[in-house]
Amino acid sequence: MVDYYEVLGVQRHASPDDIKKAYRKLALKWHPDKNPENKEEAERKFKQVAEDYEVLSDAKK
Repeated sequence: MVDYYEVLGVQRHASPDDIKKAYRKLALKWHPDKNPENKEEAERKFKQVAEDYEVLSDAKK
């Protein structure tokens, strides 16, 4: 099971703003265009970060 908080590097009681900041920072870091030398790993991590943000930013999930 994936710990969404761990991937984004935020604590469980993080505010929505903190979650969004962490997502933006990691999305920029792992964007495939910013990592042309290791595009496959960057794509995988970028997708994981986006999925985790989607889950954490939706109060219903």
